[in-house]
Amino acid sequence: MSGTFQPHQRRGPIAAEYSSPGPRYMVPGSTGQRNHDARKFMAPSYSFGIRHAKFTSDCSPGPGYLVQPNITRKGQDGTPHYSLYSRPKDAITFKTPAPGTYSPEKAGKSAQKSAPAYSLSSRTRGFRFDQSPAANAYTLPNILGGKAVGKNSAPCYSLTGRSKIGSFHEDLQKTPGPGTYRVTNPNIYKQNDPSYSMTARNQLPSDSTRKPGPGQHSPEKVRITKRAAPSFSFGIRHSQYMCPVLFGPRD
Repeated sequence: MSGTFQPHQRRGPIAAEYSSPGPRYMVPGSTGQRNHDARKFMAPSYSFGIRHAKFTSDCSPGPGYLVQPNITRKGQDGTPHYSLYSRPKDAITFKTPAPGTYSPEKAGKSAQKSAPAYSLSSRTRGFRFDQSPAANAYTLPNILGGKAVGKNSAPCYSLTGRSKIGSFHEDLQKTPGPGTYRVTNPNIYKQNDPSYSMTARNQLPSDSTRKPGPGQHSPEKVRITKRAAPSFSFGIRHSQYMCPVLFGPRD
């Protein structure tokens, strides 16, 4: 019969079932204190704390320490105590040496006469405070030249430069020459001559902006002044449950 619903087996999942990840993402939880769901009741929570510091300096050991039985409120009870120790060593007394302990044959020159003995040793050094100069420490004066001491010196001559004093080119008047004075520029006290200088070429005033050439334009790409063929693009897949936009007839 037409128009009646007939149940049939489902062919498979539809695309609408995979449009979103579902409510499992970005949903706050209902446990703990951080990021708790504000729409639900939050039960009281407890945490394991740390042990706090003592506020009093109580150093008493308390009633758990062991009290010795011989200690009373007035001190020790006074009974004698004994312990096991090793036998103490006897005190060492002073022992007088016997006659065989001495060795008079080793007394040497202090107790008997002995023949003179000689040994080979190095030469002794002189006294350090003896600073007398030797014969070769003195220097005799030179007897050559005009500075001989204690002897007659012969006449000596030396080569020196030519002196201007007393020579044929000595300037006795000492007047300045013509090259000593500064020459004044004639342009200062006479008519000034025209002067020229070499400068860079001046640029004429013009528009320096860059203009596009004829090859920069593309008239074949213009579609405003002429009809163009229809074009299509690859879009995205929409859900089957989305209502399409329908346009009515134009007036």
